[in-house]
Amino acid sequence: MTRSLVAALVGSLFLVVGCSGSDGTSGAPAPEESYSQPGVALAPESGTAARDQAPGSPDSSERKEVVTGQVYITAVDPIAAARDATSVVEEVGGRVDNRSENPATDNSTASSSITARIPADELTGTLDRIEGLGKVTSVSVSRDDVTMQYQDLDARIGALQASVDRLKGLIAGATTTADLIEAESALSSRQGELDSLTSQKNYLADQVDLSTITIQFTTDDATPSPGPDSFWDGLVAGWHSLLDAMADGVVALGRAIPWIGALAIAAGVVYGVVRAIRGTARKTSDTEPATEPEPDPSDT
Repeated sequence: MTRSLVAALVGSLFLVVGCSGSDGTSGAPAPEESYSQPGVALAPESGTAARDQAPGSPDSSERKEVVTGQVYITAVDPIAAARDATSVVEEVGGRVDNRSENPATDNSTASSSITARIPADELTGTLDRIEGLGKVTSVSVSRDDVTMQYQDLDARIGALQASVDRLKGLIAGATTTADLIEAESALSSRQGELDSLTSQKNYLADQVDLSTITIQFTTDDATPSPGPDSFWDGLVAGWHSLLDAMADGVVALGRAIPWIGALAIAAGVVYGVVRAIRGTARKTSDTEPATEPEPDPSDT
């Protein structure tokens, strides 16, 4: 009985010690509870978001692009179409930097062109409206990403602005003339660089905000007409080309006749002047007296 009681007490003691050890183990690493906190558990995703928003990888909404392009359109009245396109551009807040109009003549058809500066966010809709003014024969649009260049200008402008501000503070607190002159010289140099970079940024911002599209209107379709596909069609085409060549030859001859006449008259005048000069020289030589030869002393 005594041994059984002692064994039971010893077993109970070991049991109590084991339970207390397990409780201590589960309660000891309190810091592990922090890993289950939402802020720490989302650390990898937070790191990914931080990389996405890092200065080196700008968000797509902050991209700076310079858009340029050319559009060729055929219309019944190219000049009127160019004026309508100008109105469309001005309605969306853009402007037209260049415009040329060439009315139809005997030797050429009418044509016109404009260089439009269209707001970037209105480019697609504006081009759709302009393309509705005639038949589109060619469209070419290119995009140049200048995001890094824009950010570089921003950083350099910020650094120069801080330097200018510091130099102004030094000038205000200068105690000697030498310090004042040195600070003013440095300020003049920094201010010149700042103004140059600011001008570059403003020009780049204008190129980004307003896309440059050149639009040309003509009456001739850019697509070539199909050639003759039979003997008779080839014969007719050759006959018409012969008539056109003869007509062009007659026109060229008519243009050349006045020039030929003018050259003939000029040649006649030059010939008459040369004949007159030669006749005068001949008469002068005939009227001069002949000189007798001097006697030879040996003859005497």
